[in-house]
Amino acid sequence: MTDLIKNSSKSFGSLLDELFTNAPGWNRPEIKFPPVNISEGKENYEVDLYAPGLDKNDFKVNLDKGLLTISYDKKVETTDKKAHRVEYYQSSFKRSFTLDDGNIDAAKIDASYKDGVLKVTLPKKEQTEIEPKQIEVK
Repeated sequence: MTDLIKNSSKSFGSLLDELFTNAPGWNRPEIKFPPVNISEGKENYEVDLYAPGLDKNDFKVNLDKGLLTISYDKKVETTDKKAHRVEYYQSSFKRSFTLDDGNIDAAKIDASYKDGVLKVTLPKKEQTEIEPKQIEVK
């Protein structure tokens, strides 16, 4: 019976290892890119990319022919320290989204990074109402 208890019990350290190993997060090897929320307001669209702990200077946001691309590339710096455990790292990713170019004012697109969220604001172009009219057939 003591063998059963010994084999079924885990040490506190191994429980913590399991907890942190199985913790959710996009910055794990099996998840290749951070999650996004895309919303639409009256005057713009917003893309919120969840990427905590990254350097805003390593983000690139491009719009080309209706394709919005958000990428991140962090060069890994080598160190002479020996790591005993590495649970976080910065990596590269690239996300692309197809946009309706006719509805976005590309000159006014804005991006900011605050509290671990990259926010890309895509202002809508002003829509002019086409007045209905009767067209005479000649």
